[in-house]
Amino acid sequence: MDHFTYKSGRLHAEDVALDAIAEAVGTPVYVYSSATLMRHFTVFNIALGDLDALVCFAVKANSNQAVIRTLAGLGAGADVVSGGELQRALKAGVPASKIVFSGVGKTEGEIRAALSAGIKQINVESVPELERISAIAEHMGVTAPVALRVNPDVDAGTHEKITTGRKENKFGIEWTDAHAVYRKAASLPGVKAQGLAVHIGSQLLDLKPFRDAYVRAGDLVAMLRADGLDVEVLDIGGGLGIPYGAEDETDAPTPQDYARVIRETVGNLGVQLVLEPGRMIAGNSGVLLTTVEYVKEGSTKTFAIVDAGMNDLIRPTLYSAYHHIVPVAEPAAGAPLTELDVVGPICETGDTFAKNRRMAPVRAGDLLVLRTAGAYGAVQASTYNTRALVPEVMVMGDAFAVVRPRQSVDDIIALDRLPHWLED
Repeated sequence: MDHFTYKSGRLHAEDVALDAIAEAVGTPVYVYSSATLMRHFTVFNIALGDLDALVCFAVKANSNQAVIRTLAGLGAGADVVSGGELQRALKAGVPASKIVFSGVGKTEGEIRAALSAGIKQINVESVPELERISAIAEHMGVTAPVALRVNPDVDAGTHEKITTGRKENKFGIEWTDAHAVYRKAASLPGVKAQGLAVHIGSQLLDLKPFRDAYVRAGDLVAMLRADGLDVEVLDIGGGLGIPYGAEDETDAPTPQDYARVIRETVGNLGVQLVLEPGRMIAGNSGVLLTTVEYVKEGSTKTFAIVDAGMNDLIRPTLYSAYHHIVPVAEPAAGAPLTELDVVGPICETGDTFAKNRRMAPVRAGDLLVLRTAGAYGAVQASTYNTRALVPEVMVMGDAFAVVRPRQSVDDIIALDRLPHWLED
C-alpha cells in the first residue's frame, strides 16, 4: 500500500497534486510520501512483535536526511556502508548505539570514525579487516564491538548484481572458515566479538533462501556457544522484496510472512536480532515525476521521450528493472491503450525506462510517474552528460517541501579546476 492515488482525475502524493509539485519545482523530480514511509516501517516493526529486534534502515537505499530523520523519529536505527553514510545517519539524529557499519572495504579513517562515534557494531567481512580493526581500536584505547559476517553460500535467486550470499560473491567470510575466524576475533586485543551477521541479497520474493540462510546461521551460533564463545547479536540482514508492478511479477511476501520465518529459525536463540530493510521501507514511498518532451513515431515503434534519464534512475539500465509508469492525468475508464517505449534523452540506447509498454496514449507536455522509485533512485543518480542532479521533495499531508534542491549546471562545472598551464 502507498499514498499515491488519483483524486479528481489527478495523481496525488497524499493530499498534494503531483502536477502542482511539477509546476512549483519542475521536472524531473523525486517525490516521497511521509505517510507511506512511516507506514512501511511501522508495519515491518510490528510484524516482529515481541522479538528482541532492532530495525536498522539500510541508508544505501535512500540517504536523504529527511527520510532518515523521519525513520529515526519512529525508533529506527541505521545500517551504513561508508563513512559518508555514517555521517548522514548521525546528523539525521540516529543514535550511534543503533548504527551498524557493513561493507567489505572499510578504510582506516572510516573505522576510526565509527569507533569514535561509539556505534553499535562493525560487521567484519574479512580477516585483514578484523586485524585492522584490532590494531586501530588498541591504538585508540577503545574496544570495537564486531559481528562476523559469514557467507552462507545460499543462492538468493535474485538478480546476479544484487545477490551477496554465494561463495563466489565478495561479501562475508567463507562458511567453513567462520568458526576459526570467530575464535580469532574473540582473542584479539581491542575487539569484542559479540555476534554474527548474514545478508544474502536484495529484492527476494521467495522466503526459502532466507530460511536456508537463517538455519545455517542458527547452527553456527550453536557451534560457537558449544565452543565456549559468546554470541549476543545476530544481524540477519535485509533484502525482502517488494512488487514493482510487472504483470508477470509474483506477489511479494509480507513482513508478517517474513517474521514467521525468523521466529521459526532463529527466534529462540536468545540473541538480539538486527534487521536491515531498505527497499521494503523506502521503495513504494517514492516516485520519479517526469515530463514527456516528444512523441516520436518510428516505422516499428512509438517512443515517448521524457526529460528524466538513466542518470536520474539507473535501475532499468543496470538491472533490467521494471517500474510501473502511469500518467498524472487519470485516463478515462476503458480508454484504449497503445504500445510505447519510454526513453530518456541520454546519448545511450540503454537509456530506456520501458519497452513495448501498453499504456494510455501520451502527448508532449504530459506528466508521467515512474512508481516505486523511493529506493535506489536518487542515491544512484549521476551527472552523466553534464545533467544536473534532480531535486527531491517530501510530502506530509497537504504540505510539501524541497528536501534536496535542484543542482545547476554551473554547480557541476564549478567543481572542475584548470591546471595552471591552461589558465588565461
